[in-house]
Amino acid sequence: MNTFAVSGQARLAHGLLGVSLAAAALSMGAATPVLAQKTGDGWPARPLRLIIPASPGGGADTLARVMTPRLTERFGQPVVIDNRPGAAGTIAMDITARSAPDGYTSILTQSTSAVIAPAIYEKMSYRTLVDFTAVSLIAEVPHVLVVNPTLPVGNLKELIALARTRSLNYASSGIGAGSHFSGEMLDRAAGIRTVHLPYKGAGPALAAVISGEAQLFSSPINAAIGQIKAGKLRPIAMTTAKRSPVLPDLPTIAESGYPGFDIGTWFGLLLPPKASKDLVTRLHAEYTGALKQQDVQDRLLADGTVPIGSTPADFRQRMSVDLERFAKIAREAKIRAE
Repeated sequence: MNTFAVSGQARLAHGLLGVSLAAAALSMGAATPVLAQKTGDGWPARPLRLIIPASPGGGADTLARVMTPRLTERFGQPVVIDNRPGAAGTIAMDITARSAPDGYTSILTQSTSAVIAPAIYEKMSYRTLVDFTAVSLIAEVPHVLVVNPTLPVGNLKELIALARTRSLNYASSGIGAGSHFSGEMLDRAAGIRTVHLPYKGAGPALAAVISGEAQLFSSPINAAIGQIKAGKLRPIAMTTAKRSPVLPDLPTIAESGYPGFDIGTWFGLLLPPKASKDLVTRLHAEYTGALKQQDVQDRLLADGTVPIGSTPADFRQRMSVDLERFAKIAREAKIRAE
């Protein structure tokens, strides 16, 4: 790995990135000379299309726009963002699955599209582990459990105790969203029963908590951090396995008495099915190379997005585990898409 200075919050997450990328380099570095001989200097010969399963301004879109300038430099061709929102990202996933496996079309998918949607939709046009080729888990956005500041709780223990004495409304970004699953997981882990209030996105859900219509919400940290700093929301715990560099003193739910609790939003790069190993190797090298750049890391870490850059095998394994995990929760909680 390049040796460059990492300061402040970046230093806290830099170790994770280094381990992931170092492992990737060991497993894939030897293939690079062979790739160059097979593809030659002519690939890519035209712009590359990066499909985003969200509207402009969403998490995947923001991540892509941070990375595309560096990717364009590395590929020597423009990387063009193609926003295809709708149906929990399944529209974008379907388009990608039907595209030619020539490396010119890929998708920066998110956990909602890749592993949660298959758990809540009765009929799917794709199978995540069959109809896509894994390239890399690119980044993760931890979620933070926030409450209205007027709620008389300062930590998770106090929140659980309060939920056992009175009814609390739990906001989510919508039926089947990661925040919906997070609420169900907390109810089951702590033996409580909150009232689920689904909203159309993180913004309305956060507004509901600020207004007092709902009392708590598991929010992507980059959506909530501004309101937390303004004192309009009180952070209670991180829902992911590790603490966030943005709120380093805030404990996780797992370390607050509920081991194994881990849910957030991740973003990963997929190619259409049957993409060659050479193309996987090339795209992996360019995306993880862009992810290592200091300006990219700084911009991502500033709002809580943690760069990862995993191997293709590790990303596929992550999807496999999450598919089973969310399917089990959906069955037990009877979560179905409306």
